[in-house]
Order: sequence, then structure tokens, then C-alpha cells
Amino acid sequence: MTLWGSALYSEPSDEHLRKLNDSIGFDRRLYAQDIAGSIAYARAIQAAGVITAGEADQIVSGLEQVKAEFESGAFVIGEGDEDIHTAVERRLTELIGAVGGKLHTGRSRNDQVATDFRLWTRDAIEDVRIQLGFLQAALIETAEKHIDSVMPGYTHMQPAQPITAAHWLMSFFWMLARDVERLNDALRRVNVSPLGAGALAGNPFGVDRAGLAQALGFREAAQNSLDAVADRDYAAETLFVFTMIGVHLSRLAEDVILYSNPSFGFIRLDDRYSTGSSMMPQKRNPDPMELARGKAGRLIGNLTGLLATLKGTPSTYNKDYQEDKEALFDSFDSLDLLLPVMTAIVKTLLLNPEKLKAALDPELLATDLADYLVKKGLPFRQAHHAAGAAVRKAAEQGIPLGDLALEDLRELSPLFEVDIRDVFDFEASVARRDAIGGTAPDAVREQIRAARAVMGSKS
Repeated sequence: MTLWGSALYSEPSDEHLRKLNDSIGFDRRLYAQDIAGSIAYARAIQAAGVITAGEADQIVSGLEQVKAEFESGAFVIGEGDEDIHTAVERRLTELIGAVGGKLHTGRSRNDQVATDFRLWTRDAIEDVRIQLGFLQAALIETAEKHIDSVMPGYTHMQPAQPITAAHWLMSFFWMLARDVERLNDALRRVNVSPLGAGALAGNPFGVDRAGLAQALGFREAAQNSLDAVADRDYAAETLFVFTMIGVHLSRLAEDVILYSNPSFGFIRLDDRYSTGSSMMPQKRNPDPMELARGKAGRLIGNLTGLLATLKGTPSTYNKDYQEDKEALFDSFDSLDLLLPVMTAIVKTLLLNPEKLKAALDPELLATDLADYLVKKGLPFRQAHHAAGAAVRKAAEQGIPLGDLALEDLRELSPLFEVDIRDVFDFEASVARRDAIGGTAPDAVREQIRAARAVMGSKS
């Protein structure tokens, strides 16, 4: 018998409707949350005098047995189990008899599923936070090995200025740090209890909703029963944060894909995280990183799909909300697969300092050339123009920028002197950028100390 079956219906549901309607195929993973919520609710209706202490004990004992069956793999989904709530209550009643039917007193699947999904989302956020922490630690660990490794930095994928490899790696740490902040912020809104809101109008049996919220670890009970059963903001918000994580992982992946190409040769993936070609024996394909890019698209699709679903729903609960779970489950599962691999890749990433150094073109120091003139008193716009002219002159002569003769430079500005040769030093260029957040080794060391402090302050 379905949970919603009553004398109103003289015919069973059409088989095709049942296939469309049933969610047990994917929401069975909520069994632990459904049982936890049911145990708390059983104690709440006991406290309200709806059931006796003995009946509550029977229900709790039966629910614990149902949970054990799920965890051992012994639980068998029945033909009429359209969702996890039906399955748990059906099995509970088989185990303890008619008293199991008292559990649903004053409760609707509307507040039940909203509670289950919030509990699951809370656990999922914590799991992703832990995984992000591992990746952040790996970024710090690898960065510390390359504080003095100088490489080209790029804007618009064009050579720009020299930076340190550690500075490049740490840029992704701070992206993930913002993701952790977003998860923490989203968690505050996830952690609100709908249980006891009923179908839409509230609970008529004197259930202590604040006590129920506390029993389940929620920070508070939802203040409006209509909103409590319909609110899926938390699902969309969590999906957004998961999607933003996916976007950041995709950006890291793109850099790794580019820099591991032999044309760059800056980095090499450990053999355990590269794949070969079925035809070309020389290939070292960064497949995990390409999958990271692909997963980002999938996460974006899940987010936009749920938002499109939510936008047309009227007040209170609607069956459309069944679409919230698969989107969030899938996004979580994608990150759960991806994050450990990304962490291992970063941890074992092999940087090639010789290739990094070989890619350092003196043109990367054109800004330093302009800065030199600024320090001599020339306004920056004029200095910028003179440095650009120097780059052009070197190109016309077919020589590196650093090999321009002093007399050629003095044609562009009389402020150029013999000490201009000191500008063409990549390590010195990097070291000069020592303000907070700069690429200088000393600044990066401070950045890593700040990052470790952020890691230590996680709650």
C-alpha cells in the first residue's frame, strides 16, 4: 500500500505512472537520514503524548533494525516501495506490527523528505569540505618545493611577467579557500529543520519543533510551515557552490593540460595519473584533467536545470521537487570522484625547473624596463611608451630585448644608463614584487603562512 493510498482511490496507479512517479531508484541513499528523522520524530510524538513510551521504544528499535538491514545489504525493496519513506515504513510495520503506522501521525512526506534531504546535504557539504582541505594541503606542499622556481606568467595566454611556480600553485589555494567559505555560509541555511511543518499547515499534535531541530543537530526550526516544505534554496545554493568548485578545478586542469604539453614541458604528471593512446605509443594524455573540465560542464548543467525547475513552482510543496535530488546527488558524486584524483595529481606533480627557465624570454621584463625609467623620474605613461619602443627595436634587430645596445636605448630615453643591465635578471624581477600577495619568494612564504593559518582556522 502506498503512503497516500486511501478510500478515495478505487483503482491502483497505472504502471507507467508508477514508473514516472517512483523515486526509490535514487532516493534510497537517504535511508540513514530518513531513519534518523523518524527516530527523532517518534520521540517527539511520545513527548507530546501521541504515543506511549513503550510504543516509541518499539518504533525506535524497529527503525534501528531497518537501518541495520540497509547497511548489511539485506534490505529488499518491495514492489510497492515508491520512495525511501514508503520502504522504511513498510518494513517497520512488517517488523513491529500496527504500531509502526503511528509514526506518521502529524507528519507528511513533504516535511519528511525536506528534512531527509537537508540532513543529507549537510553531510555532503562536510565531506566536500574535508576533500577540499586535502587538496589545499597538497597545493601548499607542492608550492613549498618551488618557491624559488621562476617561470613565465601569462595573461590572455600570452607571456606577461616572470612569476614563481609556487605563486602559480597558491593561486588555486585561494580559489578553494573561497569555496570553503561559501560551503560554510551555505551550511548555515541548510541547517534549518522543516520537520513538524506537516504537509503545509503545521503540526496539530503539540510537537516541540525546536526540540526536534535540536535532536537532529539543526540550528533552528523553520519559521513558516509553507516555506519549510517548499524551500529548495539550500539545494540550489549548495549546487552553486559545488559548481564553483568544479569551475575552479577545471581552471587548474586547463593549466596542467597546457603546461604538461611537450611544447611547454613545464610539468609532468605522475605515470599513475596519465593515460596512453591505443594507437600512438609515445602519448602521455592528461585524461584526469580533461575529465575535470568535462565534469565542470556537467555540474553547470545540474545547477541550471534545478533553477529552471524551481522557477515555475507555486507555493508550498510540488512534485517537481523530486528533481532536486538527482541533480545534487550527481554533483556530489562527481566531486567525490574528482577531488581525490586532483589531490593526488597535485601532490605528485613533477615540475621541470630547466624548462621553466628556458621559457623565460627577456621580453617578460619589459615592465621592469618601464619601472626602471619611473624610478628615474619619468611618468609611467611615457616610460611604458619607451619600453614598448625598446621591444619593437629589439624585434627589428632580431635580438633579445636584453641585448639592445645602451646607445639604442638612450635614443628612446636619455634616462637609460649602464645600470640598465641589472634590470635583465629574472630572479631580481620576481624578488622586487614583495608586497602582500606578490610573487617574490619572501612574499610567497608569507602567503603560505597565511594559508596555513586559514587551514588551521577551519571549523
